[in-house]
Amino acid sequence: MPSDQLSEAAAYSIEVARQRLAGKKIFALTGAGLSTDSGIPDYRGEGRIARHPMTYDIFMASFEAQQRYWARSYVGWSRIAQAKANPGHFALASAEAQGQLSFLVTQNVDGLHQQAGSKRVVDLHGRLDRVICLSCKEIISRTDMDQLLEQLNPEISKNPMVEFTPDGDAEVDGTENFKVPNCACGGKYKPDVVFFGESVPSDRVEKSMQELEAADAILVAGSSLTVNSGYRFARQAAKTGKPVVIVNIGPTRADVLATAKIEANTSIALERLLID
Repeated sequence: MPSDQLSEAAAYSIEVARQRLAGKKIFALTGAGLSTDSGIPDYRGEGRIARHPMTYDIFMASFEAQQRYWARSYVGWSRIAQAKANPGHFALASAEAQGQLSFLVTQNVDGLHQQAGSKRVVDLHGRLDRVICLSCKEIISRTDMDQLLEQLNPEISKNPMVEFTPDGDAEVDGTENFKVPNCACGGKYKPDVVFFGESVPSDRVEKSMQELEAADAILVAGSSLTVNSGYRFARQAAKTGKPVVIVNIGPTRADVLATAKIEANTSIALERLLID
């Protein structure tokens, strides 16, 4: 857990942001930087080496790619499954319970907002704890998928010394003999998440935009807004004159739109920003 110290600049920015958000209904958008204090790494955080996650096109192109994904996920899923919500998640859930936060959209796939108690949430990119059949569309739990993988691959250790990635993946070699189950209908399984290069379901975007329209301000926490699926909300808020408050270490794509930018750890900053 990070130190509770804030720089003078961050403390000042929090006070500015509190004034701008006072009495307003807040729409929150969160990204991977919010979950780093829960032990889940992000892709673009400070000091991170660039990674190339599997894309939708690669996953769909071959059985070998699906084999590689599930072998790596079999090891990496444990990091997501064992993760616990951190003070940033709880601050947002508390703000919702107190009526300050009207809606939350997360780009994360870890389910930690719901674990912390948030109710009004759209998982923009889906959830890693669900698996979908690409043919019949049946949903099974990731726990059930894990059991199927374990039955087919009893010799594979789940706990090697590997590097984990934010989407429940892990850097694992030698996956060519890994066995992958099919659905009872014969279809292929895919995690119920939006892969890089895959479109976010339109109903999630429409619902989120409706909630943003009804809100008075947007709070972005732990996202660089590099991808358009998140950036569009900050852009729309600024376009309609709503305050844009950003909590993130490092630059974001929407910094030029920000009413206030707080360069601080989200666990610390959100508690001070949202909890009296």
